[in-house]
Amino acid sequence: MREEHQEKVIRDAQKASESASAPKKEEPRKENGFIAVAAGDGLADIFRDLGVDYVIEGGQTMNPSTDDVLSAIEQVNAENIFVLPNNGNIILAANQAKNLTEDKEVYVVPSKNIPQGIAAMISFVSGRSAAENAESMEEEMQLIKSGQVTYAVRDTNMDGKDIKQGDFMGLTDKTIVSVGSDLQGTAKELIESLLDEDSELVSLYYGSDATKEQAEQLAEDIENTHEDVEVEVQYGGQPVYSYFISVE
Repeated sequence: MREEHQEKVIRDAQKASESASAPKKEEPRKENGFIAVAAGDGLADIFRDLGVDYVIEGGQTMNPSTDDVLSAIEQVNAENIFVLPNNGNIILAANQAKNLTEDKEVYVVPSKNIPQGIAAMISFVSGRSAAENAESMEEEMQLIKSGQVTYAVRDTNMDGKDIKQGDFMGLTDKTIVSVGSDLQGTAKELIESLLDEDSELVSLYYGSDATKEQAEQLAEDIENTHEDVEVEVQYGGQPVYSYFISVE
């Protein structure tokens, strides 16, 4: 009986060893996968909710490298990978990672900011080819008007505006629109510059140095001034930028 028990133990050990050494069966690849660059836990959650598989932490003050993007591509098990840099300074690294990838088709959707990246993800349509989606995502994100509010780290003069250290600045992709010591006033002036008669929706993504109450008050002020405009408030949690703003 003892010998039979020992033989069983040996057989079980051999089976366990064979099982452990056997190559693991690879999971089949899905058709499409998504990678986005973002800083802030709220923004990361927003992108994941939109279907992003892998969020690379990074942004204006912490640009991911080509290796970071390449590693993310390797982590996503899909035939087609869409990469959203969400910053003009990261597009080059994303394209370099694309050129180094041989076993997957990589599409770099050249989003220059967070609102563009979100708009691109929303416009993705299942059933279209990857190439068609990449084209339409880029087209749709260009329709978004976007801005951001940050603060000055030193005294300077830009775009004809005297700026003091600590001042808030409202920026578009082209210029500094507003400057002031008051966050809310600076943000409102920026939003007003982005609105026109066709605007319907403003999205506010508030960062780590703004509060939900501030964002909601700003939204209320805009809606009171523009009856046909709806304002959505979402937590972004991003550093450096008090608000990311999109208008459509």
